[in-house]
Amino acid sequence: MQTSLFSISGIPAVLYGESAPDLWLYVHGKCGCKEEAESFADIACPTGAQVLALDLPEHGARAQESETCTPWNAVPELQEAYQFAAGQWHSVSLRATSLGAWFSLLALEDAPLRRALLVSAVLDMERLIRDMMLWAAVDDVRLKTEGEISTTFGETLSWRYLQYASSHRIAHWRTPTAILYPALDNLTGRETAEEFCRRFGCTLTVLDGAEHYLHTPGELSFLRAWEQEHLQ
Repeated sequence: MQTSLFSISGIPAVLYGESAPDLWLYVHGKCGCKEEAESFADIACPTGAQVLALDLPEHGARAQESETCTPWNAVPELQEAYQFAAGQWHSVSLRATSLGAWFSLLALEDAPLRRALLVSAVLDMERLIRDMMLWAAVDDVRLKTEGEISTTFGETLSWRYLQYASSHRIAHWRTPTAILYPALDNLTGRETAEEFCRRFGCTLTVLDGAEHYLHTPGELSFLRAWEQEHLQ
């Protein structure tokens, strides 16, 4: 498969596939990188599309950068990547995972995307942060006072992040969207996923027995089949 490495305003990017009129913008999740888009490109490119992926801050080729992987950094970058894509391709669709899905929902809510595929998507960040606050026994007063608090489960709670999430809810999403939801996802509750789909007319597929991070051979096989179904 033809692969081209380049940058978009200094953001490392990779483009998969031969020249085509349609594009999928691939946005990875936490601990991911742009190269993980290759498996999606393997099935998307034969349908007559290309796949463009970039590294979010603190990920992939940007692991040593000081810029943090926060919405106030990532959202403008995704908007810039979309503007680049919209100027080069006839249509742009979205394939996003986990945290990258939430960033994309914020960044592209007004973009005329053709369609979207979301996997293990974070759909309500404020609720997720408040769940983590409960897990860590941290209340609003303490978080506001300290600003940031490290937790025993590896996440850093941030008052600024919480305030951003509460003031940047997903108000509208018009893109035809399919969501693959792991039944045991501890980051996004089943009710949250179902309510999101009701509000915005998305289709929901539940993968029984799977947790947030899809990684077993069976889960990856299911993911691939789901992607192929929605690429037709």
